[in-house]
Amino acid sequence: MGALIICLADAISLEVVEGIAKLKDELNPEIMRVVFKDSGFKDDVVKTNAVQILKRAGIVDVRSL
Repeated sequence: MGALIICLADAISLEVVEGIAKLKDELNPEIMRVVFKDSGFKDDVVKTNAVQILKRAGIVDVRSL
């Protein structure tokens, strides 16, 4: 079983990203993909930190469109 999380928020905070990371523990999918709206990040620093938080949680398929 896999999971796809799509976040279209206009103000993506690291708290939101940490919540998505916790979903991986709750759902325990074999594969988890996360897609963000690129303009939802305040800046590149927040985006980079978000990707790192998800990688630490074992989510490596992260995209922003």
